[in-house]
Amino acid sequence: MKDQYLKWLLIIPTVFVLMFWVIYPLLWSLGLSFYEYSIMGTFAVKPVFVGLENYLKVITDPSVWHNFKVTAEFIALAVSLEFLLGFGIAQLLYKEFRGRRIIITLILIPMMLAPIAVGVFYRFIYDSTFGIFTYMLSKVGIPEFRWYTYEWVIPCVALVDVWMWTPFMMLIILAGLTAVPTYLYEAAEIDRASWWMKFRYITLPTIKPLIGIALLFRTMDAFKLFDALFILTDGGPGNASEVISLRIYREAFQYFHTGFASALSYILLVIIIVLTNIYLRFLTRRPVMARVEREVEV
Repeated sequence: MKDQYLKWLLIIPTVFVLMFWVIYPLLWSLGLSFYEYSIMGTFAVKPVFVGLENYLKVITDPSVWHNFKVTAEFIALAVSLEFLLGFGIAQLLYKEFRGRRIIITLILIPMMLAPIAVGVFYRFIYDSTFGIFTYMLSKVGIPEFRWYTYEWVIPCVALVDVWMWTPFMMLIILAGLTAVPTYLYEAAEIDRASWWMKFRYITLPTIKPLIGIALLFRTMDAFKLFDALFILTDGGPGNASEVISLRIYREAFQYFHTGFASALSYILLVIIIVLTNIYLRFLTRRPVMARVEREVEV
């Protein structure tokens, strides 16, 4: 079989699957966002075209802005902590030592667990009566502590996300550290550069693209927080931890506001696309390696 026929034989099924499973649902949901429509069987209503009304409802609804605010607080807290801890652990594990591979494997275990299982696990840990955190606080003189309050619920949820996904951040940064060419450090040693100078002019610029990719992946994934949060708090107390993905789920599958949920989903999609473009602009701003080599030569 000629190569060009084989190429089309492989491409056509892929295009068909993409069209059926990705493109068609996207276009269908985009169309629904312009309709007043409920997907619920016996309570289903005939779709009524309302134009941009669903989008206007989303923009003018204070509770939706609260959901975006909660989501932003969670992402800022969780992703920044994951980056700092992941960067620190990667620095500790950068040098070879006995048992290094075993330690890395153990650190990666939380990342392999199902979010539902992690949610159940931390629900018991945070329990204000027999949870281990409450027990530890009682030993230092702090009486029964309620974790799921308006002030503490987002940090508690962020801590669960940090426990799960710091290993991912560590893994990406560690891969970047091991890929730094050793001749750059050797040249810096000859010039008697300090640790800070080597970090600032060699390590950081070289691994910056990988840091950007890790932050991009984690930010996009944090927008989709649902499983663990649903088990942990179900958006409570009140709506203190109701992130935007949980609000979309409720509008679509509990209240059956299909059109409103579709409009909310597309606004979230636009926000993620804008953030992704900002990250990509940061990643492709300057050719890193060429600049590093030029600075070392100087």
